[in-house]
Amino acid sequence: MWQALKNAFKIKELRDRILFTIAALIVFRLGIYIPIPGINIIAWAEAFKRFGEGAIGGIISFYDVFTGGALENFSIFAMSVTPYINASIVLQLLSSVIPSLREMLREGEEGRKKFARYTRNLTVILGAFQSFVVSFSLVRQSPDIVAYGLHPMVFVMVATITMLSGTMFLLWLGDRITERGIGNGISIIIFAGIVARYPNYFGRILLGRLDLFGWIFLITIALVTVAGIIYVQQAERRISIQYATRITGRRVYGGASTYIPVKVNQAGVIPIIFASAIVMIPAAIAQMTGWTALQKIFGATSPFYVILYGLLVFFFTYFYSVIVFDPHEVAENIKKYGGFIPGIRPGKPTEEYIQKIVNKVTFMGAVFLVIIALLPHFVQAVSKVDIVIGGTSTLIAVGVALDVVQQMEAHMIMRHYEGFIKKGKI
Repeated sequence: MWQALKNAFKIKELRDRILFTIAALIVFRLGIYIPIPGINIIAWAEAFKRFGEGAIGGIISFYDVFTGGALENFSIFAMSVTPYINASIVLQLLSSVIPSLREMLREGEEGRKKFARYTRNLTVILGAFQSFVVSFSLVRQSPDIVAYGLHPMVFVMVATITMLSGTMFLLWLGDRITERGIGNGISIIIFAGIVARYPNYFGRILLGRLDLFGWIFLITIALVTVAGIIYVQQAERRISIQYATRITGRRVYGGASTYIPVKVNQAGVIPIIFASAIVMIPAAIAQMTGWTALQKIFGATSPFYVILYGLLVFFFTYFYSVIVFDPHEVAENIKKYGGFIPGIRPGKPTEEYIQKIVNKVTFMGAVFLVIIALLPHFVQAVSKVDIVIGGTSTLIAVGVALDVVQQMEAHMIMRHYEGFIKKGKI
């Protein structure tokens, strides 16, 4: 690996991209510690600890993972890029039911640029709404967080504009990383925020005073989780496609064979995000209203909460798979270009065959996501340490790391350098 890193820095273009990405991440991390104007830092620190209890604490902790601690500092990047993530998910879902959006994505580069512009516009709307709701709710819960004698509504407006500006700056910074750095810029920013929380998790383990068995258990779970995520993220079921040979004049067309890749985890982390958002709504309502019975049912350690959470992850995995992969459309395209699956007739039989394979592969992906989503609850129950191992954060971190390594690998192989991924002889 060290030799591969040395090789990477020998390539000027790749070296410049890596250094630019590091510089951009330094800017991002510095912004985490710049507070919003008008905030009483001491009062906010006490309020944050108070909010960390109960169901709302679960929501705040889950959200703070993606912001890299920006919410804990109530900084200018408190919203991070979550409004953009929400806007992307909403438009992807709408593209499955609105024909004009679906056609836009099929128009090539121009269509994707137009879709990206719609996503940015929706990001501004969602970012302004989320920033206002967060700042207004926090001021209402803890009026003492407003400093300098500002009127609460003046502070809310300043905080809303500042957090929205921070989000849009991070989107601009992400675009620059994509253009001049390595990897997808938005994903890199999310990755940096998640990884920045790992020292905090390690500190919790140390404070937990684990015995030898506890350390062995946590290390084993962490290694198995990362290895499992890498394996499943890379796994795919390949459906063989054969194209018939056609002779036109003196030219021969077709006769080639290819395949359609069906990824085991097509949905990524979207099912976990959706399930978490839905299952936390009644928990937050119970916390704010003081409804004791509802708090017990939807408490983080409640069996009902864990079971419902797992079922929602399973359901949304299938739901998203239906949206992003249409067997009918795939079968029609195969038939249109003169292709066929060996042993399967074109048309309806091909569609049914593809649907059958997608269902099986999606089932395995859904089971995997349920395990990943529920793993933190299992680890905390056994080790008695409040730490997120597995789950959405690790899934994103490993996925982004794989993407970055693969991009670096492509640069190095193109210039005949040995890369990170060792390939055996076949």
